[in-house]
Amino acid sequence: MAIRPPAPTASIAIDADKSGKLHAPSAARNAADLCATVQSFAPSSGNALEIASGTGQHIVTFAATMPNIHWQPSEVETSRLASIKAYRAESGLTNIAAPITLNATQSGWGKTVPPKDLITLANLLHLISATEAETLIVEAAKALNPNGKLALYGPFKREGILTSSGDETFDANLRAHDPETGYKDDAWIKATATTAGLIQSQAHEMPANNLLLIFQKQ
Repeated sequence: MAIRPPAPTASIAIDADKSGKLHAPSAARNAADLCATVQSFAPSSGNALEIASGTGQHIVTFAATMPNIHWQPSEVETSRLASIKAYRAESGLTNIAAPITLNATQSGWGKTVPPKDLITLANLLHLISATEAETLIVEAAKALNPNGKLALYGPFKREGILTSSGDETFDANLRAHDPETGYKDDAWIKATATTAGLIQSQAHEMPANNLLLIFQKQ
């Protein structure tokens, strides 16, 4: 989701076989673990939106594992929208809608999409500014049905602290490329979500020192 040009190492996706399907190594590594955790709290049926679907690797994994949920992918980059379409077509899954163009950092989108029971976001918040992240969370809250859940996955500070040397290096590289980007603090995310009318229901430690934060609409 090209909100702003990311650091060169922050969002790697390649079209190795020239099929239009982009391959993101990070998505390939975390898709199974992320899907298993999302499945543990996802509704048994309903409608879900994935913000910043990227290559499409995550959403086809979600849709195959949770067939009673209808999944809506979204993106803003033309090449990634094409990749999502290619993964969707190859999968043959009927519970994935055609991807929509959506910039989730712009105000107002929360009232333009049909209400959702689940909204997921992976690996975007550290690539955008705090103002953009706040807008995304506020609009996602508007787009949720009552008791709907928002799942935010990625690297975070823990109570203001970067907890590994790898996180320190990555965060520094992000901020050197664009000072407005970088890791967001989990406590700040919780406070922002609370102001938006969400309550934190769960927090899962994930591989590679990532977090999956789950919020529920009151």
